[in-house]
Amino acid sequence: MHKAGFVNIVGNPNVGKSTLINALVGERISIITSKAQTTRHRIMGIVNGDDYQIVYSDTPGVLKPNYKLQESMLGFSISALSDADVLLYVTDPLDTFDKNEDFLQRVKSFKEKVILIINKIDLIDQPKLEVLVDFWHQQLPNAEIFAVSAKEKFNVVPLFNRIKELLPESPPFFEKDALTDKPERFFVTEIIREKILLHYEKEIPYSVEVAVEEFKEDENIIRISALIYCERDSQKGILIGKQGKSLRRVGIDARKDIETFFAKKVFLQLFVKVEKDWRNRERKLRSFGYQLEHK
Repeated sequence: MHKAGFVNIVGNPNVGKSTLINALVGERISIITSKAQTTRHRIMGIVNGDDYQIVYSDTPGVLKPNYKLQESMLGFSISALSDADVLLYVTDPLDTFDKNEDFLQRVKSFKEKVILIINKIDLIDQPKLEVLVDFWHQQLPNAEIFAVSAKEKFNVVPLFNRIKELLPESPPFFEKDALTDKPERFFVTEIIREKILLHYEKEIPYSVEVAVEEFKEDENIIRISALIYCERDSQKGILIGKQGKSLRRVGIDARKDIETFFAKKVFLQLFVKVEKDWRNRERKLRSFGYQLEHK
């Protein structure tokens, strides 16, 4: 008997969804920073065993959209409710359920299996955890509850085993050696974007998108040329920095992680281009892989 299914991870921003999927998949699929809105796409991580295949999907944090990019991000999260065999709703001790009550109502009416995950329990004591468990039992009475620390890998294995038990009988959806549905270029852009999130403050990281212009793999080296889009000339100046120092720092940090990811030497070139108001331009968003229709 072979089991296979789609396990989608949803929740508010910054509750640790990306850390959790990386812990469950065992690979660095989603970028992780302390800033909200780190994940912008649905990113699939695939775990294979002899008799099972779990297709995990990490989604952007649920938020009320202020521009078309955020509308697309919300669309990815809503679509995760329509095609999951198991839904993982992630919360943490600082999360408040009324941040996005509309979305939680959708979760309550979800027909398949829901697991409510209280993440970051290393931050609280047992009495506070018990209060949280009681609270979420009332909010989602049909959900199973798991208390975990994805960062510390605490209780991740029992969660993984329970997910495996809940999978429906099915042949695999992807090749058994597949790790993700995303192309190599996608992970290059995500690594570069992670470094921008880490190195720049305020609006800069949220005004930026990355596109790989060239990806040429030779026997001993991968040559990559990437374009960083921003919305204003002032942002371009900040991204490049005095005598190019800021951009060079991003390039060095990104190159190291890309080399680790591909286990190969990398030559990375970064360029910055102003693309005014790209976050609200449908054609540009589509070219970056964002889907703009959602219910």
